Amino acid sequence: MKKYILTTILFISLLSNLNSEIVEEILIKGNDRISEETIKVYGDIEIKKNYSEKDLNKIINNLYSTEFFEDVKVKLTNNILSIDVKEYPFINQIIITGEKKKAYEDQIKKLIRSKEKKSYIKSFLLNDEELIKKLYSSLGYNSAQVVSKINVIDERSVDLLFEINRGEKTKIASVKFIGNNYVRSKRLRDVIASEEDKFWKFLSRNTNFSENIVNLDKRLLTNYYKSIGFYNVKVNSTVAEISQSGDAELTYSIDEGTRYTINKISTNVDKVFDKDLFFELNEIYKTYAGQYYSPFKVKKLLDEIDILIDKNNLQFVEHNVQEIIEQNSINIVFNIYEGEKNLIERINITGNNTTNESVIRGELILDEGDPLTKINLEKSIANINSRGILKNVSYKVSDGSQQNLKIIDINVEEQSTGEISAGAGIGTSGGTLVLGIKENNWMGEGKSLAFDLELDEESLAGFLRYNNPNYDFLGNSIGYSISSEKNDKPNQGYENSVISAGINTGFEQYRDLRVSLGLGASYDDLKTDDTASASLKKQEGTFSELAASYGINYDLRDRTFMPTSGSITSFSQSLPIYADKKFIGNTFSSSHYKALNENLVGSAKVYLSAINGIGDDNVRLSKRKYLSEKRLRGFERGKVGPVDGTDHVGGNYAAALNFETSLPNLIPEDYNAEAVVFLDFANVWGVDYSDAIDESSKLRSSTGLNINWLSPIGPIAFSFAQNLTKASTDVTQSFSFNLGTTF
Repeated sequence: MKKYILTTILFISLLSNLNSEIVEEILIKGNDRISEETIKVYGDIEIKKNYSEKDLNKIINNLYSTEFFEDVKVKLTNNILSIDVKEYPFINQIIITGEKKKAYEDQIKKLIRSKEKKSYIKSFLLNDEELIKKLYSSLGYNSAQVVSKINVIDERSVDLLFEINRGEKTKIASVKFIGNNYVRSKRLRDVIASEEDKFWKFLSRNTNFSENIVNLDKRLLTNYYKSIGFYNVKVNSTVAEISQSGDAELTYSIDEGTRYTINKISTNVDKVFDKDLFFELNEIYKTYAGQYYSPFKVKKLLDEIDILIDKNNLQFVEHNVQEIIEQNSINIVFNIYEGEKNLIERINITGNNTTNESVIRGELILDEGDPLTKINLEKSIANINSRGILKNVSYKVSDGSQQNLKIIDINVEEQSTGEISAGAGIGTSGGTLVLGIKENNWMGEGKSLAFDLELDEESLAGFLRYNNPNYDFLGNSIGYSISSEKNDKPNQGYENSVISAGINTGFEQYRDLRVSLGLGASYDDLKTDDTASASLKKQEGTFSELAASYGINYDLRDRTFMPTSGSITSFSQSLPIYADKKFIGNTFSSSHYKALNENLVGSAKVYLSAINGIGDDNVRLSKRKYLSEKRLRGFERGKVGPVDGTDHVGGNYAAALNFETSLPNLIPEDYNAEAVVFLDFANVWGVDYSDAIDESSKLRSSTGLNINWLSPIGPIAFSFAQNLTKASTDVTQSFSFNLGTTF
């Protein structure tokens, strides 16, 4: 049998050689726009070369793959290679009707396969129409209609026309969850990106129904459930159209599955490495044993492994994770092994039409010539994604020019990076209006530029901020800011204007520890009238200052969004370089979180702040300390602490201690409301500019209930508070509310 197969192969090979000829002459006809030389290059055609039937078929395939030709015929007779082609007509221009926004037109032309000055291929049109519909669907236009037409100019060229009818946007009428037995719907609504369409959310894109936002929601829900131990959670979605309005009712069906704890964690180290290098991990593993499983915890352990790899300068190290389920627990095994010994020959980046290539390369932790490990490559891709300025990042590794060299191709998909936001509120403490515009990829350089405007009954403030998160590709941020604020308080007999500017930088000094440095200048103009107190009139005038500041931030939270455990602690200090009224300011804050169950997260927060004049200088009015309503509930804003005449003037010191937790079962889920119980201890005290004013050294405290309700007219926050201790000069507020949102 083997002899028969071998004989057959030899016969076919011999027959192929018998049918081959050496090309002595090449004849090409039918080409008009495409030159003969171009055809020879793309077809890989050479004179004096021996061509078999297989080679002729390859020429045909090569020429078809150029998408220049509608028909290709190749014949080899008497050593003459004849190539007869029929060119596609080319597209003179692409015309889009029905779309008024040029940005969308440009996006369509970029997205479709048909291109101006390229071949017109009829088979592309159906796919192009679907791509355009998909684009509009991602914008919320799920019933968009697209019709393609051509206008024949002559035999060689056409105009391609796309007629678009976007239709109406499909809005999300409601979002519901079924199967969520462990986690309340209110918390899940905070997790997903989709938002129910309300009149106050006219600027939000997340109220538009699209396949993209549904897929994003499913990923967010899956990741959230896994982060609290539901390893095998499954999330499905169903959509029902409301016939009259055309809006979508979005329902997520959740199969939560079993909640798993971590049973045992171990390390499996390859023989080529010294196992003792990783022995210290065992102590860290013990702290996680018995806790609920979370991919965030696995990620932290992988970071610990990477630190040891870098510390011991190990090369070509790879690792992976095995997760073995045993009943209601998971055994985690980290496999550490030696990977292939490849080096990076070249890194190519494509798809970045707006974003500078240097911005993307600045996030890579590997470079050309470095050892290639999947660990560092995946981290580099994660770093690029974490910038939030690209829609998608993918990579491909291919062979290089030598056996141990690899080429990395990174492809990025860009997205809109501008933001417009607005917020409004009205409550017992007055009304507020906030407007904001932000560009997160200014000039394609990965830098952010933001302008914010804040307005209430007594003040108007504007802020312009510029930030480079990776200055000089060192991983350090640098930012610039300028602001102007005017306060008009006729009831207290004064008004003041503050203009300030600053520069700051921030960097990670150690793991989880960030340091910030800043330099700021300000100009303060305080004016009083006859109704102002005598002490206040003494502070009238203009004041200038130049101050330096630094800050330390230590973040041990399990995650920044909706943390369930850990803490974040910060300290900052401001020191004068030059000041008409010299002062030193200190602020310390610390927040701690602990999950009591799936829906119950308790928090304890402490806040301490002080500002003191240096020498005989007193602290100016605009620098004095107050407490926000969030730090001391049950009291009117700014109505706690020292009183000058009838005016509360703030203090040199402020402190607060807050405890709170949600009450998940107090209000039925159907009411779209959440209750939070709180206990506050706080004080504002200290007056340095007058000995005649009471220091107000008395502890204030309150307890009560906050209710956050997503009402038909917008989100409303109610606060019911009972004062436990207070000063006689304090203005209390047992009930307060705030109606407002960001849209």
